[in-house]
Amino acid sequence: MEKKIINTNAAPAPIGPYSQAVRAGNLLFVSGQVAFEPSTGNLVTSDIPSETKQVMENLKAVLSAAGADFTHIVKTSIFLSDMSHFAQVNEVYGSYFSSDFPARETVAVKGLPRGVNVEISVIAFLG
Repeated sequence: MEKKIINTNAAPAPIGPYSQAVRAGNLLFVSGQVAFEPSTGNLVTSDIPSETKQVMENLKAVLSAAGADFTHIVKTSIFLSDMSHFAQVNEVYGSYFSSDFPARETVAVKGLPRGVNVEISVIAFLG
């Protein structure tokens, strides 16, 4: 099985030793995205809906670089700084899907990179 690294300037550059995404066969593993705005490098953390929207737009950019979109996602993992953000994140997240929703878990964690409130990773099927 061939492994291919996916990278795009339309999404934030990794802040550590990892790739934005890796394609292995028909599977695409997209690293957790946080609310960095790719053009400025600034974090969008003014409110939870804006932060979540930026995360989803970053995911969209990485998916697009791999020739995929949200319809290809089979699994998402959502990490929150506080479960009280769940409803707001869920509303924005849900607006990116129309049917055949992916499997998902949402967990609250003690901390996230750069003090953000939302991080989302996805697995997509490109078959």
